[in-house]
Amino acid sequence: MVRKASRKVDRYTQTFKSQRQRRTPPAPPARTIRTRSQCITSSTSFFNRLPAEVFHMILDQLSVLEISVFSMVSKEITQCIVDHISTLAWRNKVITQSFHPSTRLELTSTVAHYRNLGLLFKRCTLLLPTKERLKLIFSMFAQTLIAGWDELECHRVFNFLCEHTNLLPRMEAVITAKPGVRQYKELQLRLFCRRVLLDPWLTEPDCQFWLRQLLRSLPMVSQARLLFILYGPLLPEVSLPAGSLGWQDVVERVLPHTALWELARTVLLLNGNLQVKGWTFDSMLVVLEELIVIPQPWHLENVARLLVLCGSSLCYTVLASRAVNGRLVEISRLIVYIILVCEKDGYYMSWAVKLVQHICQVFHSAPEKFCFIQHLESMFTEITREFFELSLAVNHLEDRETFQNLCILLDSSARFHTKFLHMLLK
Repeated sequence: MVRKASRKVDRYTQTFKSQRQRRTPPAPPARTIRTRSQCITSSTSFFNRLPAEVFHMILDQLSVLEISVFSMVSKEITQCIVDHISTLAWRNKVITQSFHPSTRLELTSTVAHYRNLGLLFKRCTLLLPTKERLKLIFSMFAQTLIAGWDELECHRVFNFLCEHTNLLPRMEAVITAKPGVRQYKELQLRLFCRRVLLDPWLTEPDCQFWLRQLLRSLPMVSQARLLFILYGPLLPEVSLPAGSLGWQDVVERVLPHTALWELARTVLLLNGNLQVKGWTFDSMLVVLEELIVIPQPWHLENVARLLVLCGSSLCYTVLASRAVNGRLVEISRLIVYIILVCEKDGYYMSWAVKLVQHICQVFHSAPEKFCFIQHLESMFTEITREFFELSLAVNHLEDRETFQNLCILLDSSARFHTKFLHMLLK
């Protein structure tokens, strides 16, 4: 009896619990608010399911105007179209209109074609900031327009740009002014030339061609100034968001290799192919010599760092040309700073030793070679004394850089002479 009663109680208890659970309403599922664009992107679109090759085949069947309308469908479609029109095959396809039409009808058709092309580039960049849009449209249009053209036609394009932008007179006004006086104009010239004419090109020969168009009509001094404006160190400036050119910084203080790398790369670019009318290796050396005294003679460590970045050939040529002219004090002082730069920037000291060995070959007699080595060793002593006296004149707690330079110079001297004696003992 007791067992039967307990069973009934258990049965009633379970029934009550199940009824109570059924009466308890279930908690509503968490709802997330989604935007319309999220709903669109979350679902796989028809074009997402297409292979890329098929999608490009569809775009190939559309006209330039139809592609420009299609680009406004979505951000995803716009990016796909930008990738498509960036290919060389598409550029070769659309640049087929003759610029020398024989009839008025052909002229109207050509103008309409390039109007539609400009509209396409405009619509593909609608979501970009204004500065980026202008940069992309101008550079893409210039590259697309003159792809595959010969040098004569490119000359005509350059002349056309100069005529319609008044580039050459503006450039002359900036170059002939005192460095740093027209900071805004200098930056304006730098940004226009870099973003429109120089930086968009993917190959060195193309960039070299346009850079030489800018330099060819200028005297050597003006060429050096223009190179500094275009590729010189750009330093942060509160009043100018884009920065300011470091005219005085190359003179008064030591700059890192990152600040001088673009300038060195451009010198190497110009020196890479000298089969150009009116451009020789000697003219390149003259421009380089003018460059390192603008606006005043540079800090010697900056000169040494620029020469090291320019590589063995150009560095040796600059030093050898001074050695031939008997400027032993100058090259000895510069070599000591080159050795200092090698120690600071982590270059192999054997490179500096080989450089000195090659310069020794410039001198034909043993007394001349001994005189050169004697000047070099005396310069080590003189510069070490200068660094030591400067370190005594400053507070080490406030300016540890001066004392650190002295220590690096001593280390570089020891490392250089070790390598030098090792090569002689071989």
